[in-house]
Amino acid sequence: VQLVESGGGSVQAGGSLRLSCVASGFNFADYAIGWFRQAPGKEREGLTCMSIRDFLTYRSDVAKGRFTISSDVPNNTVFLQMNSLNPEDTAVYSCAAIHVSTFLTNNYFYRGCPSSAMAIWGQGALVTVSS
Repeated sequence: VQLVESGGGSVQAGGSLRLSCVASGFNFADYAIGWFRQAPGKEREGLTCMSIRDFLTYRSDVAKGRFTISSDVPNNTVFLQMNSLNPEDTAVYSCAAIHVSTFLTNNYFYRGCPSSAMAIWGQGALVTVSS
């Protein structure tokens, strides 16, 4: 059971990156996947989460307008497209999974996915944005 992120790296302010999160070892369609980030010296922050089966999606205020979550279900992959990046977006970005029953029962598509509720975590991908 694992999630593996890729696509992190360094980019200049104003640029874009797309992160990938590949799932294995569990039934991908029965879960919701969330993206989180943690900047140096700051608490982990939830960005967006989406149910794989129904595409119910929550986006935080930070994510709205710049970050978009999407999926490639046949390949068990979720993406995070990030545009108009700025140095404040520098962080380790992680994907995490939660069973869709928990996601729906708790209305996480409306309230956001709390990191404490996520069951499976990836190792994280570093994104560095330079000015």
